[in-house]
Amino acid sequence: MAAAPAPSSQQEIRRRNLSRVLHAVAAGGPVSRAAVATRIGLTRAAVSTLVDELLRAGLLVELGPGRPGGVGRPGSALALTDRGPCGLGAEIGVDRLAVCAVDLRGEVRAREVRTGAHRDSDPAAVLARLAALTGEVAAQARAAGLWPAGLAVAVPGLVARDSTTVVRAPNLGWPVTDLAALLPEGPRLTVDNEANFGALAELWLGGAAVPRDFVHVSAQIGIGGAIVLEGGLLRGVRGFAGELGHVPVRPEGPRCGCGGRGCLETYAGEEALLRAAGLPEGETRRGTALLAGRAGEGDAAARRALRGAGRALGVALTGVVNLLDPGTVVLGGALAGLGPWLLPALEGELARRAAAPGAPPALLASAVGPEGPLLGAAHSVVRAVLDDPLGRGVPAAG
Repeated sequence: MAAAPAPSSQQEIRRRNLSRVLHAVAAGGPVSRAAVATRIGLTRAAVSTLVDELLRAGLLVELGPGRPGGVGRPGSALALTDRGPCGLGAEIGVDRLAVCAVDLRGEVRAREVRTGAHRDSDPAAVLARLAALTGEVAAQARAAGLWPAGLAVAVPGLVARDSTTVVRAPNLGWPVTDLAALLPEGPRLTVDNEANFGALAELWLGGAAVPRDFVHVSAQIGIGGAIVLEGGLLRGVRGFAGELGHVPVRPEGPRCGCGGRGCLETYAGEEALLRAAGLPEGETRRGTALLAGRAGEGDAAARRALRGAGRALGVALTGVVNLLDPGTVVLGGALAGLGPWLLPALEGELARRAAAPGAPPALLASAVGPEGPLLGAAHSVVRAVLDDPLGRGVPAAG
C-alpha cells in the first residue's frame, strides 16, 4: 500500500493562500477584501491577514473605499501595485531583438526593439547586444519604481527542458548554446521556445474566446507550434513538443534549414511566402504587410502563394488534429494577419482529410498578434510572482 502524501506545511499553505489572494485581485481587481474571501473560499479574517501581509510586501495597494463588500460599510478596494516587481521579457528573432518590462497589473512599462540580421550570427555577439538592450529596459523600469523579478527569453529554436540551453536553432544557425553562460548575471533567467511563449500569451491575454485547450500555430521567419492542454503547455519528455514547422508535408520537397525535406516551413514560413509571391525576402515584417496588401488588392501571385501555404498548413495540421482532437486552432504571428486568404484552403484540407466525423476544430486569429512571444515571456515572470509571492515577489539580496 502506497504511503499517504505528507501534509502541507503551514508555510506552504500560507504561500498558496497568498498566491490565491493575488490571483483573485489580478482577475477581478480593484476588489474588496470581502469579495476576495468569497472568490477563494476563505474567511474574511483569514483574507484580511493575508492582504495585510501583501500590503506590507508592497504587492497590493489600497485605493480607498470601493464597492460595498457585503454587510456593513464599503471596504477599501484592493489592486495590484504598479510599482515593485516586474517581468522582463526578451525575444531573439532572426531579424530583431526586443525587450519589454511588464508590471504586476499587466501593463507594458518599457519596451525597446533593435533590428539586425542574426542568421548564422555569433551567439556571444547577439547575446551581448541583448544584454545591453535588457539593461536599457531595466533602467527605464527602475526609474518608474519597478525592479526586475526575472528575465524570460523567447528563442526560435529547441530549448532543453528545465534548462537555459538552446540545442537547435536552424533559422539562427547557432550551435548548442547555453544563454545563462553568455548573459551577465542578473534576474532569474528562463529560456523557452518562442511558440510556447506565444501560446501562453494567447492563454493569458487572448480573452474569453481562447479556451484552455488549443493548438497554437505562429509564423515569423519560421513556423512554430505549441499545444495547450488544461491551461498548461504539453512539453514532451525533452521539452521539444510542438515543432509543427518541421512536419514534412511533401517528403521530396525542398531542403529545409533543419536538414529535412518538404517541411511545412518551406511552404508556409514568411520567407517561403514572400518568395512564392515574387516579393523581396529581406525585411519579412514589412514584407508580410506588403503581401497582405497585395492580396487585398487582388494580386494573383500573392493570393496563389497564400492558397498554397494554406493547403500546406492544412496538411500538417490534419496530423495534429487526428492525433490530439483539439477543439480550437489559434493562428498567431504573421499568420493572423493573413487569415482571410489562408483560411479557406486550410479549412478545405482539414475538412477533406480529418478522420473524425463532424466539424473540424474552430480556427481563431490571434488576439495578441506578432508580439505574443515577447509578451508571453514577460507575463511568465509576472505569473511566477503571483504564484510565489514570498519567493519571487521580494528583491534578491544584494
